[in-house]
Amino acid sequence: MALLSQELNDYIVGQTRFDDPIVLEMEERAARDGFPIIGPAVGPWLYFFTRLLKASHVFEMGSGFGYSTWFFARGIKDNGGGTVTHTVWDEGLSRDARGYLERSGLADQCDFQVSESVLALSGAASGIDIIFCDIDKEMYPNALDVVESKLKPGGLFICDNLLWDGKVMAATAEGDEATAGVKEITRMLRESPRWDFLLTPLRDGVGFARFNG
Repeated sequence: MALLSQELNDYIVGQTRFDDPIVLEMEERAARDGFPIIGPAVGPWLYFFTRLLKASHVFEMGSGFGYSTWFFARGIKDNGGGTVTHTVWDEGLSRDARGYLERSGLADQCDFQVSESVLALSGAASGIDIIFCDIDKEMYPNALDVVESKLKPGGLFICDNLLWDGKVMAATAEGDEATAGVKEITRMLRESPRWDFLLTPLRDGVGFARFNG
């Protein structure tokens, strides 16, 4: 569901993209294999907020082969150091991510964990600056309690795919657990006094939520 013309999207990407050869290689892989990534329209936002918040501790829930991790790690390195935790259930994806980040000189900023993401977050230390969520959508609502227990007050929760290819516009999500999960976490973030929530039309809908504690 495109909210912008391809020409406008290309223009925006052209003003903000990182022309790093490893980033381009990962984008080419995603296009070739049909692997979902946040893409060049969203990646720079992750870097921007990492820098803006002076983040030193970022936790990714669902990291794929490390595309989003690259932007967090680059921001952390430019902030003076810290750690982004890359979590994925697949050992091959974790190994590939490590390879990309090592070749970029960013692996020292990364902690690679092969684990179910909510379980990994539950075992992490609290006081995290940014948590990024891109797990199975039906799991989104159940993840929020753990996110609230680990994110520091004033920290940022970034949640991907909140437009879910336009499926959120359906009158009911009955029988569609993924769409129901996306709509429910959006409602939870919007209605809770613990969050200041902003839903943006970036790519497939990226939610940014500041945790009030």
